[in-house]
Amino acid sequence: MNDRVSNSAAMTESSAVEIEIATRRLMSALDALESAVERRRDADRDENELAARIQALGADRSRLADELDGALVKARKLERTNREITDRLDSAIVTIRSVLDTGEDG
Repeated sequence: MNDRVSNSAAMTESSAVEIEIATRRLMSALDALESAVERRRDADRDENELAARIQALGADRSRLADELDGALVKARKLERTNREITDRLDSAIVTIRSVLDTGEDG
């Protein structure tokens, strides 16, 4: 019966060691899972921040495109106005020269 008791004690001790090892493995796996979840959460947060930045850049791009279109329209108007002023000045110069030439002849 002593053999049975010692075998039983050894089995209980062995079982306790196996349970301890399994518990440590489980705790290690849970820690690894928690770390993976945290990394995923960080990645999702980074992804959301990136999406928000991309959206903001898209809005900025649209606003800048509108401003550029407006600036191009203004530049074209200024070019036309500049050409009209140049033509009027040229015409005025011709008229003034004509008047001056007529005055010198007379």
